Amino acid sequence: MSAGRTVRLGAGAGFAGDRIDPAVELAQHGALDYLVFECLGERTVAAGHTRRLADPHAGYDPLLAARLRAVLPHCRDAGTTVVTNSGAANPEAAGVRAAEVIRELGLPSRVATVTGDDVLDAVRRRDPRVWETGTRLSEIGEELISANAYLGAEPVAQALASGADVVVTGRVADPALYLGPLLHEHGWDRGDPTLLGRGTLVGHLLECAGQLTGGYFADPLTKPVPDPAHLGFPFADVGPDGSAVFGKLARSGGRLDARTCGEQLLYEVDDPGGYVTPDVVADFSGVTFTESGPDRVVASGATGRARPDTLKVTLGFRGGWLGEGQITYAGPRCLDRARLAADIVRERLVSVHGLDETAVEVEYIGAGAAFRGLGGLAGLGGLGGPAAQAVDPVEVRLRVAARVASEEAASVVGWEVESLYTNGPAGGGGARREHREIVAVRSCLLPVEDVRPVVTVL
Repeated sequence: MSAGRTVRLGAGAGFAGDRIDPAVELAQHGALDYLVFECLGERTVAAGHTRRLADPHAGYDPLLAARLRAVLPHCRDAGTTVVTNSGAANPEAAGVRAAEVIRELGLPSRVATVTGDDVLDAVRRRDPRVWETGTRLSEIGEELISANAYLGAEPVAQALASGADVVVTGRVADPALYLGPLLHEHGWDRGDPTLLGRGTLVGHLLECAGQLTGGYFADPLTKPVPDPAHLGFPFADVGPDGSAVFGKLARSGGRLDARTCGEQLLYEVDDPGGYVTPDVVADFSGVTFTESGPDRVVASGATGRARPDTLKVTLGFRGGWLGEGQITYAGPRCLDRARLAADIVRERLVSVHGLDETAVEVEYIGAGAAFRGLGGLAGLGGLGGPAAQAVDPVEVRLRVAARVASEEAASVVGWEVESLYTNGPAGGGGARREHREIVAVRSCLLPVEDVRPVVTVL
């Protein structure tokens, strides 16, 4: 426990595929108390369950071992504790892997895992309503393979109280990864919504790592960011009263100011006055940011009210197979040739391979596909309306995809796209194909009393 001192929390990752070198730089030079790797989203939980279906020892973040090998020697020297939700769909196996890495490095350390987010039996028993369908879980015909509740900060704090040097969790709410160390260090009253709201603000701002230091913020004309190729990740100094000063290393690239903080404050927040987490309903409506120096920002004004009596649960269903293929057409009439290619593939998928035509999706990337009909921006120059439709783009990447019931059916989608190389139309190149099993993600609520977190020390 900190006994009144300021605690420094560093962001080591903001998603599963994040860079490792900024975390190493923080571990070496950041004088951190905690280095937090936030590596889990709903789609990464689903991907983890897909891997675990194929291999019961898999399902955690594939970069877990690489991250730990890179930072643990520096963390050991600096007395820094690592907290991560890299356990994903298999925190038990992730904890074992973390212990193996520690033994390989010859660094005596204690690993703790946080489990209990797997609530598959509980949701089957409760049969809750599924948000996306409005129906009871039992009324959905697809096979339910996973259910993971968003745990709060308390089990993270309990794991730290056990003396763990590395804490590996499964589905824990992103801000709770940071709030947990603050509960442990500052001994905050778990029933004080103001302190919990302040701690949740800290976690919310740090959880996406480089987004706070200019990554998602950057635009070369309107919002320039220095040296983005060497973007530094942020840290926060948090006092016993929840006051927080955010910063980044002077040696690193990026930008941290009131504007980058303001954008991140609203990221993934539907209601700034009622941001629901497992620990508190945080109120960010009164938050202010004050720049106190180069790449230093004071955040204040967060508060909160009592946590909800339910937890959000991510449900995973077997969703069949996705097959896709891509090929590029360039030069005069490239969009017309891409459309012809799509017609050929669609016809063959239906008439030769027996796929349902409604399952086939076509995108013309480079010709406004990202707008999906919303912006009318189908041509060059960012012009909307019919004039834009008449402008032929310089090149188009054709993507054909289909969601089907079997792996065999999925494999033919990319095969037919690749066969366009020699079967026309003219000038196709750079084809690629892939197919994979889908875990469809939906959500529901579960009473808090049905979720029982467990801390295990390895």
